[in-house]
Amino acid sequence: MPENSEGIMSKRSIKITMSAVLAAAALTAAAPATAMSAKAPLAPLTDVRIATHFNLSAGQMPENIALLPDGTADVTFAASRQVAQVTPRGATRILATLPAPADGGVKTPVLGFALATGIVRTSDGTVYVLYATGTADLTGLWRLRPGRAPQRIAALPANGLPNGLALDEHGKRLYITDSVLGTVWTVPIAGGKPTAWSTAPELARAGFLGANGAKVHRGALWVTNLDRGTLLRIPIRSGNRAGAPQVKASGLAGIDDFAFTGRGDEILAALNGPNTVVRIKSDGTGTTVLDATDGLQNPTSIALRGNDVYVLSAAYTTATDPNLLRARLSDHR
Repeated sequence: MPENSEGIMSKRSIKITMSAVLAAAALTAAAPATAMSAKAPLAPLTDVRIATHFNLSAGQMPENIALLPDGTADVTFAASRQVAQVTPRGATRILATLPAPADGGVKTPVLGFALATGIVRTSDGTVYVLYATGTADLTGLWRLRPGRAPQRIAALPANGLPNGLALDEHGKRLYITDSVLGTVWTVPIAGGKPTAWSTAPELARAGFLGANGAKVHRGALWVTNLDRGTLLRIPIRSGNRAGAPQVKASGLAGIDDFAFTGRGDEILAALNGPNTVVRIKSDGTGTTVLDATDGLQNPTSIALRGNDVYVLSAAYTTATDPNLLRARLSDHR
């Protein structure tokens, strides 16, 4: 993959390597969103605004987000292989750039370019990041500690695409979705050999990408499937065994990552291809709460801190304005 002197993909290279994403996202967006109603005239999100604009030419396509207690956001930039920090005032600082694969990432399954994906942060400030390169020497789970170089602490299959990352800090475990292999891996927080935690058929892809976003919530791992448009709940049984997946919502074309709102099992979810954010209630019904008119550019992930909502948009198909959108979640929902 052609790169500039800093090892970051050029704008021309980004456009070329994203061609597969453009085609697949168009198909995904065309699928019916049967669980959704139209955007509500009195949506539960207020004070909606673009807080930060990112640099598309530098490959700053934000893929995933983890919040610090003060509202600072750690984010992954997919195409530039970077981890960055965005302050509450909107300033962006690069924390680390993951090493480029020797072939530029062309062997990365489905997408054909190396990308940084899921991110979580533990209470001691350690950051964990997923990296997909299509090569055995780099694909896997990486750890970032202040003042130290990024370190891979768990290798994952080069023929897969590690994507969503969920933290169970109490159980000292991480859960990793593989969007190509249809697998959830689990790894101790200290690193080590991954274990295939679930390979249930509900995780499999159907042409593009399957298991995607992931969160630990109320004794279960919740996972989205982008191709199938589903939200799954997988119980975490004793001994860290996976229970049978339960479909909690469907008809969610292009669903990527999500966040719980603090009201039971209610979530806000990013629908990448359709370019919307939806609110999904505990009964599986949903309403569109944000769309392109609010500034969305292919939303990828969502985080909440109290009633403060953060939405990342990668501009994968719009190719216009990757950004961080912020809003307030109304108490009257």
